[in-house]
Amino acid sequence: MSTPIEKVDCLIIGSGPAGYTAAIYAARAALKPLMYTGMQPGGQLTITTEVENYPGYPKGIDGPQMMEDFKAQAERFGTDVRFGYASKVDFSGPIHKVWIDETTEVHANSVIIATGASAKWLGLPSEEKLNGFGVSACAVCDGFFFKGQDVAIVGAGDTAAEEATYLAKLCKKVYMIVRKGEMRASKAMQQRVLDTPNIEVLWDTETKEILGDKGVTGALVYNNKTKQERKLDVTGFFVAIGHQPNTGIFKDWLDMDESGYIKTIPGTSKTKIKGVFAVGDAQDKVYRQAVTAAGSGCMGALDAERYLSEAGIH
Repeated sequence: MSTPIEKVDCLIIGSGPAGYTAAIYAARAALKPLMYTGMQPGGQLTITTEVENYPGYPKGIDGPQMMEDFKAQAERFGTDVRFGYASKVDFSGPIHKVWIDETTEVHANSVIIATGASAKWLGLPSEEKLNGFGVSACAVCDGFFFKGQDVAIVGAGDTAAEEATYLAKLCKKVYMIVRKGEMRASKAMQQRVLDTPNIEVLWDTETKEILGDKGVTGALVYNNKTKQERKLDVTGFFVAIGHQPNTGIFKDWLDMDESGYIKTIPGTSKTKIKGVFAVGDAQDKVYRQAVTAAGSGCMGALDAERYLSEAGIH
């Protein structure tokens, strides 16, 4: 039995702030975009309890509700939003082929990739249970909620060091949990951590358990050198061990950096393949904020509209 083929001018792979903003702009430009949301419709914001730093929401907003608002706005202008997962692509010709759930084949004149990135986690059941209830993978997003409190952050790279110093400005005490006896962060970032009086670096230390029922009440850590367990009295636990962009299916077609982030032509959303654009966290490893993702989603739609217009397609 042959796979059904659907032809569209603009296909958006992935949702979240980047995908939904691209959809809003593409739909208003009459591109009749088709969006497949991916397995986590709304992206990482659907596991964020409260968003306080997105403009236009003076009292803050629940992450999942915010994504529902974005989706409703995209649909209002005519975006066809469907639940589905892109499993394979073929960007060899001017018509871009994308397979959804290995059951549907979409032929698109333009493709906007908004598949995002997923935070890497420690893999503790307690971490999963308390995610959004004191456990976070974004200090810039959630640090404010722990003003004047004691928190812990796990990680040893530049991001962890940067987030630890950010938290130190807000929190009373920051425990930085480092698995080895050294950090991977640049010398300058390490020095900044060591020069911050309210950051205590716990070397050779691993997290055994995050404590709490409806919120974080502490963390159990274990020192691999002294073989001693210790309880940290913290109300917030931040994981900064990196992000993994959800870009695996594009690796044979697009240029990526060593971590898998899609490379775009600076100042645009254009990839090396004409008619294929990358937006949001799939190509941004620096900012990773909802507002910057939304901005790049707008760029993707405008770039796609210009491409289709210049190609005489739309």
